[in-house]
Amino acid sequence: MADATRVAFVTGAGRNIGRAIALALARQGCDVVVNGRSDRKVCDDVAAEVIALGRRALVLMGDVGRPDAVAGMAKEALATFGRIQIVVNNAAIRPQKPFLEMTDDDWHRVLDTDLNSAFYTARAFGAGMVEAGWGRIVNLTGMNAMHGYSGRAPVSVAKHGLWGLTKSLAKELGPNGVTTNAISPGPIDTEHADAAMTAHIREQKSRIPVGRLGTPDDIAALTAFLCSNAGGFINGQMIASNGGAQT
Repeated sequence: MADATRVAFVTGAGRNIGRAIALALARQGCDVVVNGRSDRKVCDDVAAEVIALGRRALVLMGDVGRPDAVAGMAKEALATFGRIQIVVNNAAIRPQKPFLEMTDDDWHRVLDTDLNSAFYTARAFGAGMVEAGWGRIVNLTGMNAMHGYSGRAPVSVAKHGLWGLTKSLAKELGPNGVTTNAISPGPIDTEHADAAMTAHIREQKSRIPVGRLGTPDDIAALTAFLCSNAGGFINGQMIASNGGAQT
């Protein structure tokens, strides 16, 4: 199957790493479903960039932390393209709050977005991948999947869980030609609504042996490789793309 025939569903694709992944997959010959939760304009802009690269694009707005929203988007995506062979679970939230002040809603909102969403998307599209005998699932984890963070307990729990899901799906779906991998980005130079978070990331440069922060394109290039035929023997792995930063 040629890469040009494939269709990718990328969550959180309106900005930063998600946008870069959508464009990298388009350059690789994929049509792209651009998912976002609230900012339709940035998703439309990414779709326009995909189309400018000669590929088809579909914008689907919806909260991937809700199973009904994912089911609805899956129905529309499959009606438009007929298949989804690549799923990239990038959407995430990383709120900071002391554990002892955390409410049930605080906890479940993070787990729904950062972990349960990957279950919903893999369930929605995995059967089609198995039937076709080819598929790629890539989950974005981060350093939270390796150790905990003060003030971000549910983020660490969700990302650890995503790593567990990755390993399980790799064994269960791998015999049907579907690989599942995780990428753990290090400090990536991106813009955040929280200026303090942006500043914190940029302060990490001194910890990185290669002497620079990562870029969204660094993560996108790795994602594109894992989603290609050349990446087909990589399965059940969590690959750190962090310039050698110690975790």
